[in-house]
Amino acid sequence: MGQKTNPIGARLGIIRGWESNWYGNKKDFATKLIEDNKIRNYLNARINKGGISKIVIERTLNKLIVTIHTSKPGIIIGKGGNEVDRIKEELKKLTGKEDVQINILEIRRPELDAMIVGDTIARQIENRINYKRAIKMAIASALRMGAEGIKIKVAGRLGGAEIARTEEIKQGRTPLHTLRMDIDYANVFALTVYGKIGIKVWICKGEVLGKRDLNPNLISGKEGGERREGGAPAGRGGNDRRGGGRNDRGGERRGGGDRGPRKN
Repeated sequence: MGQKTNPIGARLGIIRGWESNWYGNKKDFATKLIEDNKIRNYLNARINKGGISKIVIERTLNKLIVTIHTSKPGIIIGKGGNEVDRIKEELKKLTGKEDVQINILEIRRPELDAMIVGDTIARQIENRINYKRAIKMAIASALRMGAEGIKIKVAGRLGGAEIARTEEIKQGRTPLHTLRMDIDYANVFALTVYGKIGIKVWICKGEVLGKRDLNPNLISGKEGGERREGGAPAGRGGNDRRGGGRNDRGGERRGGGDRGPRKN
């Protein structure tokens, strides 16, 4: 399950809510599903550099509510809100509905959002920045903002090599089998001149204890939900390895014993 199942789909109804909230019967379910896909594809292509994390779609009797979660709300809103009005009119033409409402929610900590982290790495790879440097910068930023663990996997012709390969860099813990762990996941592509490079990002934000409101628009405001008590997140303790390594305060060793006097 840890490698074959999407971590978001495995947690639906447990600690995560659905990004499409509406009811459909046998007659119109497929139509609404295709329409949702069209809306998401159009907005992602229309606002290519808007830092979009996810698009939540809700439907009432005659109303369509689209909520865009983004790290750059100014780009989507535009000067005086003109860009939002333009997008609203375009969505009315696309869906054929008269009553369309667009809400924009700002993501306060984009370093803890898997989609934004993956998109940032993809843009850096497309600009010919070394992929290892981009990944390590993303990992350091996520851990600094309070993530318990992060794992990033890249695959393709890395660095323009002739033979494609897969590389994985991780730090901290990302227990995919523990369904109460709040793990964000994203799969992004970088389009380079030497081929397409796939980027997968897993970010562990902590353990959710108790019942959680499954409204996806509310969950985005809680950076990781409740956490278990017991120390700082993993991966932030410097070089302390709990078994023979040195900690950050000096040469004290936890499991290696006394090495005797040092030679000058």
